Amino acid sequence: MFLIENPVLQRELLVNLRMTRAFVLLLVYIGLLGLVVYAAWPNQARIDLTQHSQEAERLVDLFFLGQYALMALMVPSFAAGTITGEKERQTYEMLLASPMRPAAIVLGKLLAALCHLAVLVFCSLPIVMLCLPLGGVSPYEVLATYAGMAASVALFGMICVAASSYFSRTSAALVVSYLVILPLTLFGILCYSVSSGMGRLVFIGGILPASCLIVAGALLRVTSHRLLYPPDIGAEAKDVVDPELEQKLAVGMVIRSDQFPDKLFAPAKRSDLMADYVNPIFDKEMRSELFGQGTLMLRLVIQLSMFLALPLMAICLYIKPEWAAWYACYVVLFNVLVGPVFSAGSITSERERQTLELLLTTTVSPWHILSGKLISGLRVSFVLTAFIIWPLLLVWVLPPWTYWADTLTFIGYIFIVVLTALTTTTLAMFCSVIFSRTSVSLMTTYLILVLLYAAPVAMWIFAQEFSPKSHGTPPAGQSATLADSQTVWLQWLTSTSPLAAAFSLPLTVREVENVSPVAGYWWKHAAAGFILFYVLLDSFLLATMLWLFHRRWRVWS
Repeated sequence: MFLIENPVLQRELLVNLRMTRAFVLLLVYIGLLGLVVYAAWPNQARIDLTQHSQEAERLVDLFFLGQYALMALMVPSFAAGTITGEKERQTYEMLLASPMRPAAIVLGKLLAALCHLAVLVFCSLPIVMLCLPLGGVSPYEVLATYAGMAASVALFGMICVAASSYFSRTSAALVVSYLVILPLTLFGILCYSVSSGMGRLVFIGGILPASCLIVAGALLRVTSHRLLYPPDIGAEAKDVVDPELEQKLAVGMVIRSDQFPDKLFAPAKRSDLMADYVNPIFDKEMRSELFGQGTLMLRLVIQLSMFLALPLMAICLYIKPEWAAWYACYVVLFNVLVGPVFSAGSITSERERQTLELLLTTTVSPWHILSGKLISGLRVSFVLTAFIIWPLLLVWVLPPWTYWADTLTFIGYIFIVVLTALTTTTLAMFCSVIFSRTSVSLMTTYLILVLLYAAPVAMWIFAQEFSPKSHGTPPAGQSATLADSQTVWLQWLTSTSPLAAAFSLPLTVREVENVSPVAGYWWKHAAAGFILFYVLLDSFLLATMLWLFHRRWRVWS
C-alpha cells in the first residue's frame, strides 16, 4: 500500500496530471529552457569539437543551475498544500481515519507532488543532449548532476510536506517552506559553482544525494509520527489555540502581545468596546485573523530570518563592507517572501468563508474595507522586515563609521525596502481581489514579483555573460551601435528591480573593479524612473480595486 496500491498517490495523480495547468507548465518550462540554450548557443560558424570548449561548459552549467533554481522555486507550489489542503477542505479527519498507514499517506502525497517536477526534468533531457556534443561536460557529470538534482528536489518536497503538516493554512506552510528551501538552494548553487572536475562529480553524485536522502528520511519519520498522533483534530481539523498555554509550551522565541514590538504585528484580542473612529476592518484583521491559528508561523519566520541575517550581517557589513548591497537584497527578498502571505488572502478568504456579500452590504465604505485590509497586511510585513533591517542602521551610526560617507546610499537602501514592501502588499491584495482562491492569488503574486524583480536582473547577467560583444565576436549583420542600444534597453529594464537598484547605489568602500556593471547608472539616470514606475503601479492597483468594489461587485457578488 506504499507505492503500487497507494490510494492517495493514485487519486492525486489522476486529479493533478489531468489538469490543464500541468500541460501549460510543461510547455512554458521547456520553452524557457530551450530559449536560454538558443540565446546562449555559440556564435562561431565552425566549432572544434576536439578541444575543450569553455563556452560550451558555461552553457551547460547555466542550463543545470537554471533548472535547479526553477525546481527549487516550483516545489513549494506543488507540495506545500498537500496536507493543509485536506484541512482546508475539511477532509483531514477522514484521511486519518482510513486504514492507511501514516507513512503511506505522507509518501503518497510527496510522490504525487513531485510527479509534475519529474516529468519536467525528464522532458528537459533532449535539450541537454543537444549541448553535450559541444564538449566541456562528460555524460557521467550529467548523470551525477541529475542524481543530485533529484535528491535535492526530494528533500525540498519533504520539507514542504513536513511544513504542511504543522500548519492549517497553505500560505503559512508556503512561506516557511520558501524560507528553509532558498538558503539550501543558494548553498547548492555555490557548491556547484566553486567545484570542478572530480571534486564536483563526487559531491553532486555521492555526498549531496546521500545527505538529502538521510534528512528526507528523518523528516518522513517525524511527519508520519505527527499524523499517527495528530494534535490538530477535533475542531474541523483546526488547532484549538490557547494563547496563554501556547506561550508556556512554546520553544524558542515567545510572542507577547502586551509588549513592544510584538504588539505592533500581533496585538492581543480586544477585551473592550471599539472606539467610534477605529476602522472595524483593520481592527478585525489585526486582532482576529493573525491569531486565528496561533503564533507558530510568526515565530518560525522571525527565528529563521534572524538566523540567516546574523552571518550575512557579519560578512556583508563588517568583514566585506563593499558587499553591503547583498544584505539589502536579502532584506528585499525576505519581504518578497513574507509580505504577500498577509495580503494575498485578504479578499479571497472572505469568498472562501462566504462572507464577502455580507461585508459589501454593511455601512463600511469600500475605501475603509480596502485600506483596513491593506494597512493591516502592510503593517505586519513591514514590522517583520524591520527585525532584519536594523543592522543597516546599526553599522551606519556606530564606530568605526565605515559607511558615514555613504549616508545617502543607506537612506536609498531603506527607501528601496519601504517601496518594495508597499508594492508587494498592494500587488498581493490586488490578486486577492481578482482571484477566488487564496492559493491561486498567492502564487500569481509570487510569479509577478519574480517577473518584476528577478527577471530583469537575470536578463542583464545573461546578456553580460553570453553577449557576443563581451567576447569580442559580434554576430554577423549586427553593428556596435545596435549592441549598445540593446545594452541601454536592458539597463532601463533593470530599473524595475529593487535588487538592481541596491547594487547600483554608489559605495565609497567599494573597489573600482568590484563595481556592478550598472553601478552609478541607476543612481544617475533611473532613480526617478524606479520611483515613478512603482508609485504609478501602486496607484493604478489601488484605483482598480476601488473601481471593482464600486462597480463590479455591487452587481455580481
